[in-house]
This record gives sequence, C-alpha cells and structure tokens, in this order.
Amino acid sequence: MIKNDYHHGNLKDDFLKIAFDFIAKEDVEKLTLKILSDATGTSRSAIYRHFSSKEELIETMIQKGFDDFDTFVSPSLKDKEKSLIDRFYLSAKAYLEFAKQNPNLYRLLFGNKYAKIRESAINIKDDDCSGFASLKLAIEEGQKSGILKKEDSFMRTILIWSSLHGLSSLVIDGFMDIDKMSDELCESMFADMLNNLVTNKVKFLSNMPFGDGILKPNR
Repeated sequence: MIKNDYHHGNLKDDFLKIAFDFIAKEDVEKLTLKILSDATGTSRSAIYRHFSSKEELIETMIQKGFDDFDTFVSPSLKDKEKSLIDRFYLSAKAYLEFAKQNPNLYRLLFGNKYAKIRESAINIKDDDCSGFASLKLAIEEGQKSGILKKEDSFMRTILIWSSLHGLSSLVIDGFMDIDKMSDELCESMFADMLNNLVTNKVKFLSNMPFGDGILKPNR
C-alpha cells in the first residue's frame, strides 16, 4: 500500500478506532504505531502529529476507555427512577458484562502494565472519575436516607470496587472455568455486599412479612 502524508480532522479518531478494534482481538502489547500506519495508508509522520509515542496512544486509549466504561456502568447508578437496591444490582451486572465483552480493554484500564500512565491520567478521587464517583455518590445517598450504614463512603466504595474487579478478572482470565458460574457468583457477591451495606433496621424490616422484597432487586 502506498503511504500518503494526508491528514484530516477525523484522522486521530480513525487511529483510535483502529487501535480499539485491534485490542478487541489481540493483546495490547502487540499494538504498534506501525499497525495504525499500515491500516490507514499514512506515513509515520502523520501519526506523530497526533501521538508522539505508543505511550501517548495508550494514555489516550485509557482516557477514552474509561469514558466508554463510565457510559456502560454509571447510568444504572444515576437512574433515580429505580430503587437504590436495583441501581446497585444493575451497575454490578453491567461492570461484569463490560469486562466480559472487552477483556483486553479491561486489562488495559485496570491492569498493572500501564499503571503509571493510568495514574497520571485518572484519579479515583476526582468527582467525575469513571464509575467510581457514581458509586460513591450512590452510597452516600443511601447513607443519608437511612438505608445504608453511616461509614467511610470512600473506603466502602473501594471495597465494593475491589470485589467487582476481582470477580471480573477471574472471569476474563479463565480461572478454573469460573466464567461458567459468573452470574451465580455475581448474585452471591451482591447479596454479601448488601448484607455489609444496609443498616440493621433495614435488615429487620426485610425479614418482616411485608418487607420480603426490600433487599431483592427487580431482576
């Protein structure tokens, strides 16, 4: 293919789409700037106008990847038309589903290989941090309403996030064929999470004849 030095307003988006399409099938370690160049028929100099190195490409992919992850997970947490229990449940299912649908992207976003790049681009303490802030705000909402225990919301968010990450990582990495029981494990994990989150009063009410559905999400 003859390379051209052309560039246009959407070339950067084209490069990113090619990169994401590539890691949908291959490990991110195999991604190179040459792959982008060959796929678009452009010279390396055209790529360097947008990405000075693979590291800069990876940083942009991480930022875009977290935006996509946020779009996949956060709406369930923010939907106040649904009960808080339903919102927690749906977001947990969405988290696991994102990892299953995008294993290599998930490893890029949460793995150790590019941790330094991720930490320079993403801060979980930011109010708009992907997914994390939405979960923290939902927990604080539940605490204010008396449904959830009043405790350190940041620490509780990390604990929940860690559980979701652990299960998702085991599933996509094929640990002991755990993917075959991922839905069952997610259900059990959700039940344990609620048990640690809700107040004793809510637990008491849920055991009453009229409160049977309080802690059961609308599946």
